[in-house]
Order: sequence, then structure tokens, then C-alpha cells
Amino acid sequence: MTYEARLAGKVALITGAARGIGEAIARNFAFHGAIVVIGDVRTEQGNAVARDIGETASFRHLDVCDVRSWEAAVADTEKRFGGIDILVNNAGGGAGGAIETESLEDHRRIVELNLTGVWTGVRAVIRAMCDRGGGSIVNISSIDGLVGVAGVSTYVATKFAVTGMTRSLALELGGRGIRVNSVHPGIIETPLVKATRPTVMDRLRNAVARQPIARMGRPEEVANAVLFFASDESSYCTGASLVVDGGHIAGPYRDPL
Repeated sequence: MTYEARLAGKVALITGAARGIGEAIARNFAFHGAIVVIGDVRTEQGNAVARDIGETASFRHLDVCDVRSWEAAVADTEKRFGGIDILVNNAGGGAGGAIETESLEDHRRIVELNLTGVWTGVRAVIRAMCDRGGGSIVNISSIDGLVGVAGVSTYVATKFAVTGMTRSLALELGGRGIRVNSVHPGIIETPLVKATRPTVMDRLRNAVARQPIARMGRPEEVANAVLFFASDESSYCTGASLVVDGGHIAGPYRDPL
């Protein structure tokens, strides 16, 4: 098997794939032989990415908070490509704020996007994956799904929930041939991060300067971790968490002796 064929013959549906980490995953999967369906609400950007990848990619408008949108995306993918082998639940966001200032509306919006969107996506693909004899689901959590962070309790709660859901679903779906794993990015240089306020960017730069790998991560570095879980190379992995964070949460920083 050649390096490029690690996902040969597989069909992958990737959410939030019009830019950032999701786009990097889509490009990496296509390079490794998969047919990729780029799911996103950003129609113009998503179509542009699909065109640039070429004939093995297509765009599908997908709002992960909408059950009918999921149903339509899965049905269309099955009709066009014969089934679904891989789901990457990448769409998410919304840092929120301190609990005393964050609105209930914002709290609910973040929960709906980061948690319910993943839950809905998994439900939507189970039958399609079983029809193919199984599959691989990769949920994009965060290092904030493994450690607490002051001031963003809703975001952290949703990412912890994705971590817990991943492990529970691995137990629930393993007997049906479906593996479920999670990837936990640290501070990654994405369009969303680049668009943050200067004061926030300064804090991020200070944080990564104290990591063992003292820089922001690149989207393609996260994509490589997702590729491992999506491929048959991880055939004995389920309920696992893979951290891609430059050592950010390995432990408290200490000045070298």
C-alpha cells in the first residue's frame, strides 16, 4: 500500500471543513485517497475548497445544529458515493466568557454547536456506517476538554462532554464495528485564532512561548492526528484521546535549572 492510499476507497464526511483545521483534514484525506464531503455553512468558501481539491471532493451545505440538515447530508452522500466510512465532527467554536457575564443565549448556542452538533452527527451516520460494515468517527475536542480554563466554563464544559461522549460511544458502538476517538488540539494558528483581538493574541503568544514546542500548531499537524484515527492503522484504537498541543498541558512550566 502506498503512502497516498491510506484511505483508498473510503468516503469521509467532515464538518466545519471550509477553512482552518477542517479544511486541512479534507485536503489531507483527499491526498490519501478518500472521497471527501466538505460540510459547512460557509457555502462560497466550502465550494472553493472542493474545487481546489478536485474531483474527489464535493461541498454539502451542513448546519450541524439542524437535524434535517444532517439527514439530507447523509442521504446525499450515500446516494452519490455509496455510503459513509468516516465522520469527522470538527465544527465548533464560541469561547463564551466568564459565568457572571456570559448570557444564557450564548451559553445555549455554544452547547448546541459544540455538543449537540456532535451528538446529532453521530446519530445521523450510524446506520450508514453499519451498512458498510463499520466505520470510524473522530470527534474534535480540545485540550480544554481535558483541563479546566478560567473564564470560558461553557466552552470547556462542552469539550469535556465531547471527550466523555467519545468514550461512551466507543463502548456503545464498538460491537457494531464503529470506532470512536477524539483529537485534542491546543493553540492552533487558524483563521479564527488570527482574527482574535490583539490583547487575546498577546496572551496566546505568551502561552505558547512557555510550551516545550514554543509555537502555535499548524492545522495540518492536527489533520495528521485525525488521519491516524480515520485510517485502518488505528484499527485497535477506540475511546482514545490524542493530544496535539506542543506539550501545553504536559505540566506546569518551570524555568530550566
